[in-house]
Amino acid sequence: MTRRLLLVLVLTMAALVPAGAAFASTADKATVLLGWTQPSAGSTNAWNAARLDRTPWQSYNFDWSTDYCSASPDKPLGFDFTLSCWHHDFGYRNYKDIGAFPANKDRIDDTFYADLKRKCATYSVLVRSACYSLAWTYYQAVHNFGSLSAVKQADINRASALMRQT
Repeated sequence: MTRRLLLVLVLTMAALVPAGAAFASTADKATVLLGWTQPSAGSTNAWNAARLDRTPWQSYNFDWSTDYCSASPDKPLGFDFTLSCWHHDFGYRNYKDIGAFPANKDRIDDTFYADLKRKCATYSVLVRSACYSLAWTYYQAVHNFGSLSAVKQADINRASALMRQT
């Protein structure tokens, strides 16, 4: 009886696994985007894993292009914001592509700021406040103006002054 029950359970699981795999491959682009554009580290890690292995996602025709931090420095004062800017570009470009950008812009910007803060947390406590200051400036630029080109040299100079104080 136990073997028969086990056999039925195994066969049932075998029947369900292909159905689950088929469902995962047909999930719509918006659902995948939603999962990859949340402010959590897990969401960013999932996006980054997909960025590094795009083959399973080819059918979605995602736009992976980036100009990183646009007209603003990608590594202001040596803080490397390139991956955060790429993630942000990914969200903007793909939500625009599916016609759902306005409804998702604030979350994409919040995700950008969360990514920047996580990056800043990797730096020495001696310079971290300058990094956080720049992260806030970059976030405000995209949140209010939709572009990092709004980051002014004066903002970078203020963060540089913070670094000299430490």
